[in-house]
Amino acid sequence: MREHAHAGTRLPVFTGQSGHELLGIYLNDHLAGATAGTARSRHLAMATRGSEIGDAMAPIAAEIAEDRRSLLEIMRRLQIPVRRYKVYAGRLGERAARLKSNGGLVRRSPLSTLLELELLQLGIRGKACAWEVLRGLADRDTRLDPRRLDDLFERAGQQQRVVEDLRRLQAAEVFRDR
Repeated sequence: MREHAHAGTRLPVFTGQSGHELLGIYLNDHLAGATAGTARSRHLAMATRGSEIGDAMAPIAAEIAEDRRSLLEIMRRLQIPVRRYKVYAGRLGERAARLKSNGGLVRRSPLSTLLELELLQLGIRGKACAWEVLRGLADRDTRLDPRRLDDLFERAGQQQRVVEDLRRLQAAEVFRDR
């Protein structure tokens, strides 16, 4: 990478990599995030099973897993190879995050649920950004289905709204006067 001066600002200029290669890196990074998000959402749904949060998270977790499969299909259509080490890194990172103590050693802390919902919000926002980028490319690449990407983007917005409502509910529970 070299730097390029533009109106007094030094901007990075990437050399030696095609747009396809950069898209491959980008989508594989999102696949790692989708892998972690799928595991995290399933874990959260199971850990909160039988509660209002668990009831709402079960279908969201299923959708997040479906969105990951959609990303894999898009990568296949674009002939972008899956970088397994990034998938493994996503799995490992998600599992390592479970080891963090949130004030409860024997049983699950309510703070764990709040923090997991916040992590999911970040992941869903990142996923929406990826769908938006791909939607922009769909105007020039017939391998991408614009309607499907619009649907995925809209679903990410719906997921974001549900998780935000759950996050607010959990925050009120965690920080209420005891």
